[in-house]
Amino acid sequence: MKRIITVIAAGALTLAAAGCGSSSGSPSNAGADFPKNGKPVELLVAFSPGGPVDTAARLIQPVLEKELGTNVEVINKPGAGGQIGYTSLANAKPDGYTIGAVGSPSIVVIPLDEARGAAFTREDLQPLARQVVDPMVIAVQADSKYKNLKDLLEDSKANPGAVNATTTGQMGGEHFAIAQINEATGAELSPVHFSEGASQASTAFLGKHVDVLVGNVSEVIDLQKQGKAKVLGVMDSERTDVLPDVPTFAEEGYDVVAATARGYAAPAGLPEEVAKKLESALQAAIEDESVVSKMDNLGLTTSYQDSAEYGEFWTKQEADYKAVLPLVQAK
Repeated sequence: MKRIITVIAAGALTLAAAGCGSSSGSPSNAGADFPKNGKPVELLVAFSPGGPVDTAARLIQPVLEKELGTNVEVINKPGAGGQIGYTSLANAKPDGYTIGAVGSPSIVVIPLDEARGAAFTREDLQPLARQVVDPMVIAVQADSKYKNLKDLLEDSKANPGAVNATTTGQMGGEHFAIAQINEATGAELSPVHFSEGASQASTAFLGKHVDVLVGNVSEVIDLQKQGKAKVLGVMDSERTDVLPDVPTFAEEGYDVVAATARGYAAPAGLPEEVAKKLESALQAAIEDESVVSKMDNLGLTTSYQDSAEYGEFWTKQEADYKAVLPLVQAK
């Protein structure tokens, strides 16, 4: 019997050493003057402008500036499926002036695969807040011959490897989603990796260089509204409000659930006062009514978790993805 995988559940496990809190030996009043007058905070985004991680970061930016009383500069460092930006974040000085917008599974999985040669580990990063969980969907061209999800999957079974699908990089959320679909349904969709992020993948799909777009609700909703894509299925336990007419995989008889979680982190070892200020500012920004409303318009329901909860979620995901890592590792 084929093994069915679900890799987007939060659990109450012990927070890893890199979780919230101050570094050992840090004075309790260290960082009491953070942020110093006029010194900006850099918010690193490990993907190209225009993607969902970048969009969410730019939505909270003005509220963060107000809460912290200083400029917050969004800086994009795309490449290698997020690895370049995450490495820069992990290696930054843990003083609060560099934080990062992160997404899982990439932030969780990259350090787990020895072949990636990651220069950072889970313990080098400190979770600050979760903002959203964004379900995965599968879409085809608006004029595609595939009328429904079953049509696509049956064609993929009949022509193994002939139907290709986008990812935002090796071991990104879409790559895992494709592996789940293949494992659960017997299809053989072939992943095509676009390591700079969702914008690059969408461009390739719109240019008809790739057959299938696998992405998050927030990445695909506008394409559906504009008649540029046809969403065939949602990888969630129930239908999403912004695509009410699109069935879930479960409704079509396939047990597949997949999503991307996005939030914010810092280099491990922040002074306690600095961590508290950043966590408070991020909560205010994520839960700001205007930000929540704009996220809703993008098809994203805010799902805030504080640093401790997000750390537990992260740790649970690490265990989940470690178990299914062989499905997406290069053979």
